[in-house]
Amino acid sequence: MMDCKKALTEADGDFDKAIELLREKGLAKAAKKADRIAAEGLVKATVCDKCGVGAIIEVNSETDFVAKNADFQQFVSDLAAVVIKDAPADVEALKACKMGEGTVQDALQEKVLTIGENLQIRRFVRMEGILVPYIHGGGKIGVMVRAESPAGATPEVLAAAKDCAL
Repeated sequence: MMDCKKALTEADGDFDKAIELLREKGLAKAAKKADRIAAEGLVKATVCDKCGVGAIIEVNSETDFVAKNADFQQFVSDLAAVVIKDAPADVEALKACKMGEGTVQDALQEKVLTIGENLQIRRFVRMEGILVPYIHGGGKIGVMVRAESPAGATPEVLAAAKDCAL
Protein backbone atom coordinates (compact mmCIF):
# COMPACT_ATOMS: atom_id res chain seq x y z
CA MET A 1 0.00 0.00 0.00
CA MET A 2 2.88 2.33 0.71
CA ASP A 3 4.14 1.81 -2.86
CA CYS A 4 0.70 2.85 -4.16
CA LYS A 5 0.68 5.93 -1.95
CA LYS A 6 4.18 6.93 -3.08
CA ALA A 7 3.24 6.42 -6.73
CA LEU A 8 0.11 8.56 -6.34
CA THR A 9 2.14 11.29 -4.62
CA GLU A 10 4.78 11.14 -7.34
CA ALA A 11 2.08 11.29 -10.04
CA ASP A 12 0.30 14.26 -8.37
CA GLY A 13 -2.87 12.22 -7.86
CA ASP A 14 -3.12 10.99 -11.48
CA PHE A 15 -4.25 7.34 -11.18
CA ASP A 16 -3.20 6.34 -14.72
CA LYS A 17 0.27 7.83 -14.28
CA ALA A 18 0.59 6.15 -10.86
CA ILE A 19 -0.31 2.78 -12.37
CA GLU A 20 2.33 3.26 -15.06
CA LEU A 21 4.94 4.15 -12.40
CA LEU A 22 4.07 1.00 -10.43
CA ARG A 23 4.41 -1.15 -13.57
CA GLU A 24 7.83 0.33 -14.31
CA LYS A 25 8.98 -0.32 -10.75
CA GLY A 26 7.62 -3.88 -10.97
CA LEU A 27 9.56 -4.57 -14.17
CA ALA A 28 12.72 -3.26 -12.51
CA LYS A 29 12.17 -5.59 -9.54
CA ALA A 30 11.59 -8.53 -11.89
CA ALA A 31 14.79 -7.70 -13.80
CA LYS A 32 16.77 -7.73 -10.53
CA LYS A 33 15.45 -11.20 -9.72
CA ALA A 34 16.29 -12.58 -13.17
CA ASP A 35 19.94 -13.09 -12.22
CA ARG A 36 19.11 -15.32 -9.28
CA ILE A 37 19.37 -19.09 -9.75
CA ALA A 38 16.09 -20.96 -10.19
CA ALA A 39 16.98 -24.61 -9.59
CA GLU A 40 13.78 -25.87 -7.92
CA GLY A 41 10.34 -25.95 -9.46
CA LEU A 42 7.66 -28.18 -10.89
CA VAL A 43 7.14 -30.59 -13.77
CA LYS A 44 3.60 -30.94 -15.11
CA ALA A 45 2.45 -33.57 -17.62
CA THR A 46 -1.07 -33.45 -18.96
CA VAL A 47 -3.11 -34.88 -21.81
CA CYS A 48 -6.20 -33.24 -23.28
CA ASP A 49 -9.09 -35.71 -23.08
CA LYS A 50 -10.84 -34.14 -26.08
CA CYS A 51 -8.00 -33.88 -28.61
CA GLY A 52 -5.47 -36.45 -27.36
CA VAL A 53 -2.60 -33.94 -27.42
CA GLY A 54 -0.30 -33.81 -24.41
CA ALA A 55 2.38 -31.59 -22.96
CA ILE A 56 5.07 -31.95 -20.36
CA ILE A 57 6.59 -28.72 -19.05
CA GLU A 58 9.19 -27.75 -16.46
CA VAL A 59 9.02 -24.36 -14.73
CA ASN A 60 11.78 -23.52 -12.28
CA SER A 61 11.68 -21.38 -9.14
CA GLU A 62 14.26 -20.45 -6.53
CA THR A 63 12.81 -22.53 -3.69
CA ASP A 64 10.83 -25.73 -3.34
CA PHE A 65 8.23 -23.86 -1.27
CA VAL A 66 7.03 -22.08 -4.40
CA ALA A 67 6.57 -25.40 -6.20
CA LYS A 68 4.12 -26.43 -3.47
CA ASN A 69 2.10 -23.22 -3.84
CA ALA A 70 -1.34 -23.83 -5.40
CA ASP A 71 -1.15 -20.57 -7.38
CA PHE A 72 2.18 -21.59 -8.92
CA GLN A 73 0.88 -25.07 -9.69
CA GLN A 74 -2.15 -23.58 -11.46
CA PHE A 75 0.15 -21.29 -13.44
CA VAL A 76 2.20 -24.30 -14.63
CA SER A 77 -1.03 -26.12 -15.58
CA ASP A 78 -2.16 -23.07 -17.54
CA LEU A 79 1.20 -23.00 -19.35
CA ALA A 80 0.79 -26.67 -20.30
CA ALA A 81 -2.64 -25.83 -21.73
CA VAL A 82 -1.10 -23.05 -23.84
CA VAL A 83 1.52 -25.52 -25.15
CA ILE A 84 -1.23 -27.97 -26.11
CA LYS A 85 -3.38 -25.30 -27.78
CA ASP A 86 -0.76 -23.17 -29.59
CA ALA A 87 2.06 -25.69 -30.30
CA PRO A 88 4.96 -23.23 -29.86
CA ALA A 89 8.34 -24.27 -31.29
CA ASP A 90 10.47 -23.28 -28.29
CA VAL A 91 10.44 -21.39 -24.99
CA GLU A 92 10.74 -17.98 -26.66
CA ALA A 93 7.78 -18.79 -28.92
CA LEU A 94 5.82 -19.93 -25.87
CA LYS A 95 6.52 -16.62 -24.12
CA ALA A 96 4.99 -14.80 -27.11
CA CYS A 97 1.77 -16.87 -27.01
CA LYS A 98 -1.47 -15.33 -25.77
CA MET A 99 -2.39 -16.08 -22.16
CA GLY A 100 -5.22 -14.27 -20.42
CA GLU A 101 -5.24 -10.56 -21.22
CA GLY A 102 -1.62 -10.52 -22.45
CA THR A 103 1.16 -12.92 -23.32
CA VAL A 104 2.83 -15.76 -21.43
CA GLN A 105 5.78 -13.40 -20.83
CA ASP A 106 3.43 -10.86 -19.20
CA ALA A 107 1.89 -13.56 -16.99
CA LEU A 108 5.36 -14.83 -16.05
CA GLN A 109 6.50 -11.34 -15.02
CA GLU A 110 3.33 -10.89 -12.97
CA LYS A 111 3.99 -14.19 -11.17
CA VAL A 112 7.58 -13.10 -10.44
CA LEU A 113 6.20 -9.97 -8.77
CA THR A 114 3.42 -11.82 -6.94
CA ILE A 115 5.56 -14.71 -5.70
CA GLY A 116 8.74 -12.71 -5.20
CA GLU A 117 11.12 -15.20 -6.78
CA ASN A 118 12.81 -15.68 -10.12
CA LEU A 119 10.72 -18.04 -12.27
CA GLN A 120 11.95 -19.59 -15.51
CA ILE A 121 10.21 -21.74 -18.09
CA ARG A 122 12.99 -24.25 -18.64
CA ARG A 123 11.62 -26.63 -21.28
CA PHE A 124 8.56 -28.37 -22.66
CA VAL A 125 7.51 -31.02 -25.16
CA ARG A 126 4.20 -31.32 -26.97
CA MET A 127 3.13 -34.79 -28.13
CA GLU A 128 0.26 -36.45 -29.98
CA GLY A 129 -0.93 -40.04 -30.01
CA ILE A 130 -1.56 -42.59 -27.31
CA LEU A 131 -0.07 -40.77 -24.32
CA VAL A 132 0.48 -41.79 -20.72
CA PRO A 133 1.86 -39.12 -18.34
CA TYR A 134 3.55 -39.89 -15.05
CA ILE A 135 4.80 -37.49 -12.38
CA HIS A 136 6.98 -38.65 -9.49
CA GLY A 137 8.15 -37.00 -6.30
CA GLY A 138 5.48 -34.33 -6.15
CA GLY A 139 6.46 -32.81 -9.48
CA LYS A 140 10.23 -33.24 -9.34
CA ILE A 141 10.40 -35.85 -12.11
CA GLY A 142 8.03 -36.31 -15.01
CA VAL A 143 7.75 -38.48 -18.09
CA MET A 144 5.28 -38.93 -20.88
CA VAL A 145 5.24 -42.13 -22.89
CA ARG A 146 3.84 -42.18 -26.41
CA ALA A 147 2.69 -45.58 -27.62
CA GLU A 148 1.74 -46.80 -31.06
CA SER A 149 -0.56 -49.71 -31.65
CA PRO A 150 -2.67 -50.83 -34.60
CA ALA A 151 -5.34 -51.78 -32.05
CA GLY A 152 -5.46 -48.24 -30.62
CA ALA A 153 -5.53 -47.29 -26.95
CA THR A 154 -6.57 -50.65 -25.54
CA PRO A 155 -6.23 -51.32 -21.79
CA GLU A 156 -3.25 -53.56 -22.54
CA VAL A 157 -1.46 -50.84 -24.53
CA LEU A 158 -2.12 -48.25 -21.85
CA ALA A 159 -0.90 -50.65 -19.14
CA ALA A 160 2.31 -51.33 -21.07
CA ALA A 161 2.88 -47.58 -21.59
CA LYS A 162 2.29 -46.94 -17.89
CA ASP A 163 4.79 -49.67 -16.99
CA CYS A 164 7.34 -47.99 -19.27
CA ALA A 165 6.66 -44.64 -17.63
CA LEU A 166 7.11 -46.09 -14.17
